[in-house]
Amino acid sequence: MATKPSQSESQQENGAPRADAKAPLVQSADGPYPYDKKLKSKQYDKLLLALQIELMKVQKWVLDANQKIAIVFEGRDAAGKGGTIKRFLQHLNPRLARVVALPKPTEAQLGQWYFQRYVAHLPTRGEITFFDRSWYNRAGVEPVMGYCTPEDYQRFIHQVPEFEAAQIASGLHLFKFWFDVSRKEQRRRIESRQDDPLKHWKLSPMDFEAMQRWDDYTKARDGMFLFTDTNHAPWTIIRSDDKRRARIGAMQEFLHRLPYPDKNESIAVAPDPLIVGPVSTMLPLEGRFMFAEQK
Repeated sequence: MATKPSQSESQQENGAPRADAKAPLVQSADGPYPYDKKLKSKQYDKLLLALQIELMKVQKWVLDANQKIAIVFEGRDAAGKGGTIKRFLQHLNPRLARVVALPKPTEAQLGQWYFQRYVAHLPTRGEITFFDRSWYNRAGVEPVMGYCTPEDYQRFIHQVPEFEAAQIASGLHLFKFWFDVSRKEQRRRIESRQDDPLKHWKLSPMDFEAMQRWDDYTKARDGMFLFTDTNHAPWTIIRSDDKRRARIGAMQEFLHRLPYPDKNESIAVAPDPLIVGPVSTMLPLEGRFMFAEQK
């Protein structure tokens, strides 16, 4: 089975981190990307296979031990969420692992409690559910685009910690991943879809609107973290300018935190702290909000 290369081996093959990225505890996700070169395909394929073998062990544990897991994938448009979900699912049993990507709510759903349509898609025992966007639409796209009222937003932001706490108390393993892509890389990815006939389905007017509203989405993101990055349901930020590093980091974080049996400790390691980390180290928010208030 493949093993994780040492830091020196990885740097020799894939390029060392940037000189300004040597201290992960002060490296902001909004700063320059910490690696000058992308992860090479040979190293990526080797790590991916080893991690996917571990994911098979997780699925067996979930079924045998009646566990239930939900993973929330959030982030800006073209941040790499869908591609990461595909790699998670690649070898899993599709009857026990599914993706939830809900369309806009119907008229009937608009009259329901906001969380109601998401509750119907939460996993039961023996299942893993991947939310390709989630109830956090109400903390991002909806307030930015004017799809909800300020009262709707305030109600959500105060209810969501209790909603998640109730799910966790029922035995749910909840992961919340935020894929953070730079402004330049987001634009490159969205514009590349225009030239690729196999990716036209990924394009929507919302993509171009999101690029124009970059600063509004940043404020919405920071406000969301301020209120919903809780001890019982913390956010994990994944820097995704390099899609390969982001996918590997997300899988490592997921596997490292789960207590499944027969875990290969040399594979299910903590992720690269320059790529994956908590809000407190990747996006220090307190100073940012103080500065915003002073302005």
